[in-house]
Amino acid sequence: MDASPSYAATSTSTPIAQRSPSNGHGTSSSDEVPRTKILLLGLRRAGKTSIQQVLFNQLPPKQTFYLETTMRIVKHIYDSVFPLEIWDCPGNITVDTLGAPLSQFATMIFVIDIRDLYNQPISRLVEFIVAVYEQNPSMNLEVFVHKAEKLQEDDKIENFRQIHERVSDRLLDISAEFEQVQLNFHLTSVYDHSLHEAFSKVLHKLIDSLPYLEDLLNVFCANSQSPKAFLFDITSKLYIATDASPVDSATFDLCCDYLQMLNSFGSLYKSATAGARQLLSTTSPPSDSSTSLLPTSVPPDSSIPTETVKPPQDSRTIRPPRDIFYPSASTSLRTPTLGTTLTYHLITTRLALLALLPTSIYEGRRGLVEFNVVFLREGVQEICQVEKELRTGG
Repeated sequence: MDASPSYAATSTSTPIAQRSPSNGHGTSSSDEVPRTKILLLGLRRAGKTSIQQVLFNQLPPKQTFYLETTMRIVKHIYDSVFPLEIWDCPGNITVDTLGAPLSQFATMIFVIDIRDLYNQPISRLVEFIVAVYEQNPSMNLEVFVHKAEKLQEDDKIENFRQIHERVSDRLLDISAEFEQVQLNFHLTSVYDHSLHEAFSKVLHKLIDSLPYLEDLLNVFCANSQSPKAFLFDITSKLYIATDASPVDSATFDLCCDYLQMLNSFGSLYKSATAGARQLLSTTSPPSDSSTSLLPTSVPPDSSIPTETVKPPQDSRTIRPPRDIFYPSASTSLRTPTLGTTLTYHLITTRLALLALLPTSIYEGRRGLVEFNVVFLREGVQEICQVEKELRTGG
């Protein structure tokens, strides 16, 4: 009998937005810090690679059609609040051919094409759930019912319900113990922001400091009279945390679109004033008042704010470190009853605050709003520093 194929030989992929030194973005090597691992599974052409490329490599959704089929495990690394390692697996992978124990992974995401024949993907999903239950019961189990844009609304909801019921029934047929398994289903598509919202919820379960980030956002909203605030990862447009008020899909979509616009056109509005201010003084505190959308340390052709990679010091000339510039932006929204302003403030080199504010508050009490942003920024940066020290043992 032929031995089962092994996919243990893998390749590592780094997102374009984080490759160094071509665009100045510094990333942590997977060998330097422990990374939280996510297992991305599903049958062939289910949309696994499309999800990873759209979220973390900014691939336009229309170009996902031209992606090649994944033939071996590809490990994608991504740095945000915490370092991630996403294993994109081929469609015929099994528990035996994975080449790594399931205990290494914090989350499993299984992708099912909403139009697919349900028996085969459900059988593969159940196989992994049984193995996870035995080897790593604490693993988060997520199911993305993907390519939802292919069906009409009624058919979409019906197929989603049937997949959910069939998975539950199959697990109960094996053993009544599996009734306790926490299995989360999400309806997703790369053509809208449902994918970003679903993956954001997946990340929330992996962030140990999430309650503290939410508390900071609650304080900001209360002190600034903001009805809604998000802490976004700039590159992937995933929200890391939000305040206690319910997430409205329309508001979330609006914030994603605004962040996408700033990422696309921010490099065109580099502030000369901020650059001159940095040259004059490297000891002054960062400023929030400029309208630049990028840190001054980022080259003009980069659209993502990041920290400067510190150059090697020459013994003859010692250059003082540059301050990080924190850009901000805003746009007015018109509603039937009251004007609303959507604001953007850079919090760290990877995170940004997007908040809705009454226009009257933003225009009349902007100093107070900016003060609250500074307070939030200091808290988030301290939390991120503690997270980094815990991982590196510093």
